[in-house]
Amino acid sequence: MSSVPASAFLALALILFCIGLYGALTKRNTVIVLISIELMLNAVNINLVTFSKYGMTPSITGQIFALFAICVAAAEASVGLAILIALYRTKKTVNIDEMNTMKN
Repeated sequence: MSSVPASAFLALALILFCIGLYGALTKRNTVIVLISIELMLNAVNINLVTFSKYGMTPSITGQIFALFAICVAAAEASVGLAILIALYRTKKTVNIDEMNTMKN
């Protein structure tokens, strides 16, 4: 059974993180920004699991941290979507540029 090198996992995580960063910085749709942030968190989870398996002292701690990050990301997504739905009901848009209710 052939093993995949750690550099392949790190390259995948780098690509996912860059795509997420591009989406978070350039898009104006709030849903797309939330998805981009989730993509960046998944890239971090891939790094945690990779270093947990291929690190100097392989252990399960990176996988435990990744599981914790997945739980936090799920809570963040649900709260973010709840806030987004509440803002959409008042503003009738999901455009970030028009979300200025805290200024009033």
